[in-house]
Amino acid sequence: MESDSGFRVRRVYDPPEPADGRRILVDRLWPRGLSKERASLDEWLKDIAPSNGLRVAYHAGELDFAAFQGHYQAELDDPEHTAAVEHLLDLGSAAAVTLVTAVKDPENSHVGVLTAHLAEQGRKPGR
Repeated sequence: MESDSGFRVRRVYDPPEPADGRRILVDRLWPRGLSKERASLDEWLKDIAPSNGLRVAYHAGELDFAAFQGHYQAELDDPEHTAAVEHLLDLGSAAAVTLVTAVKDPENSHVGVLTAHLAEQGRKPGR
């Protein structure tokens, strides 16, 4: 799947494809039951994922998706996440980049919020 940001999004459990380009894991936790070799990643960018507190609150049902989305969007604008966002945009400006995740529904997760944020930044990855 390609998002509006131009970054591809794929599940880490799916086999890599040549069109993936650089494969960047954007989850805070390592995917369950997956070896590093099978994941076939170029990088694990933990700092782009929601904070542990936000992740835990959302999965515990303390936040609905709209609240989670607002909190995560604010996190993406904070200095800790800004460097990771810039790093992703820099990687994407030179080559194809695939954001890889373990979530079952990437569009309705932190990955969907992240790709929307990247699209707002106005820089599309290279092909």
